[in-house]
Amino acid sequence: MARMDQKLIDATLELIKSQEKEGQGDERIKEVVNRLLKDLFNAMADLDITSEELWKACDWLTQAGQNNEWGLVFAGLGIEKFMDVKMDWEDEQAGIHNLTPRTIEGPLYVAGSPESLGYAEPETVAEENSERLYMSGYVRDENGNPIPGAKVEVWHCNLRGMYSHFDSSQPEFNLRRAIITDAEGKYEFKSFVPVGYACPPNGTTENLMTALGRHGARPAHIHFFATAPEFRKLTTQINIEGDPLTFDDFAFATRPELVPPIVRISAEEAENYGKDGAFAKIEFDFNMVKEATGAPEGENHRTRAEVNS
Repeated sequence: MARMDQKLIDATLELIKSQEKEGQGDERIKEVVNRLLKDLFNAMADLDITSEELWKACDWLTQAGQNNEWGLVFAGLGIEKFMDVKMDWEDEQAGIHNLTPRTIEGPLYVAGSPESLGYAEPETVAEENSERLYMSGYVRDENGNPIPGAKVEVWHCNLRGMYSHFDSSQPEFNLRRAIITDAEGKYEFKSFVPVGYACPPNGTTENLMTALGRHGARPAHIHFFATAPEFRKLTTQINIEGDPLTFDDFAFATRPELVPPIVRISAEEAENYGKDGAFAKIEFDFNMVKEATGAPEGENHRTRAEVNS
């Protein structure tokens, strides 16, 4: 079949645009929507997308919203990854060099985690049959100087791959804490080695991944925000070394610099570290960058979950 006449596409776009009233509405939204419609209509012509396919897409979009899976869709389609790529490029253009790479936030952060100085134990309830983990390090500036009073927010899933707040079986803020670095810029927390997880079975994201011939699983990882006055916010996460999906993450979040070594300490060796029983340990420093006048913001103000008071 021949491609649809470009004049018909352009005439339809002009008809839609003709209803816009000058001086009314939001000019930025007009610009973006008109460009996206132009690209969509031309793709419909190029690929001969049918009305049947479009209405199925409409049903899928509706279901994704009802399932609250748009955050997963953004991750799985690489949209959130591309946001990071674009922000990295903007930083480079502004002469900003991030020693600790940013990577995706994901959709499962919750604001307001309990704070403590220097050390935290994120397990509100003990996770049975887990491998104990101690993770520690320092928050430093570009020159390696410690940043006392920085806030390190940490969150990760339980051994069922579920996150508190989004999983009603867990107490609020389970496996979520905010650690204020001590006078030496140090943080430490005691938790357990998390596992990877997959998109909700038979959900909209998984169905899309299946249609694309892809999986919808993530390797084991731990999320972090690092913030401090006069410094740019750092959004990042580490992967657990050795996970088979570390470099096959459906969300494209893995960066080699964010896969620190994990060291296993035997029960016999543990007392040399002042700990009881065998454990795993990860040491990882966060390097933050000073805020610069005129630099791109490097952070978004997306809607994030909060606990109702």
